[in-house]
Amino acid sequence: MINETVMRHQIADYLNTSTNGTPSFALMGVGFNTLDENPNAQTDGKTYIHQKAQTSQIKNYQTQFPFDTDLIASEEAVMALYSIGRNQKTGAEAELEYVRVELFQPDATLENTFAARKFKVAVGVTGIAGAGGESVRVTGTLHGVGDPVYGTFNTTTKTFTETA
Repeated sequence: MINETVMRHQIADYLNTSTNGTPSFALMGVGFNTLDENPNAQTDGKTYIHQKAQTSQIKNYQTQFPFDTDLIASEEAVMALYSIGRNQKTGAEAELEYVRVELFQPDATLENTFAARKFKVAVGVTGIAGAGGESVRVTGTLHGVGDPVYGTFNTTTKTFTETA
């Protein structure tokens, strides 16, 4: 078996930018300098009477996706994030659907379809900044809300299908 390192371009990210209830997923590509995934496992530890060292158990995750973008007015996903920060939206108005697609895991039977996870995220914009002569950047974190949904994503139709 050949060890194949997964490169960043083999993970595609999509943001639901729709405001009318019908999903419209925009690729988070042009403008995005970084978009990382931090599962942030939370642990619970206990030291039993016969142990010197603590026993740890994973109790939950506080998933975060830090992002850094250049503000490009023609890019839907960038503008959706910018709008939340610019207009200081809170609560449900600051929540979006986000899909992370693993292009290195194609579906064996469906063309242009790959393993994916859909997250509900609370968008926390922490900065809209740019020095003289430089482009404006939007930075922040997509904070996971609840559990991810597992399924597949078709990159042509931009449709997420939940796994049964």
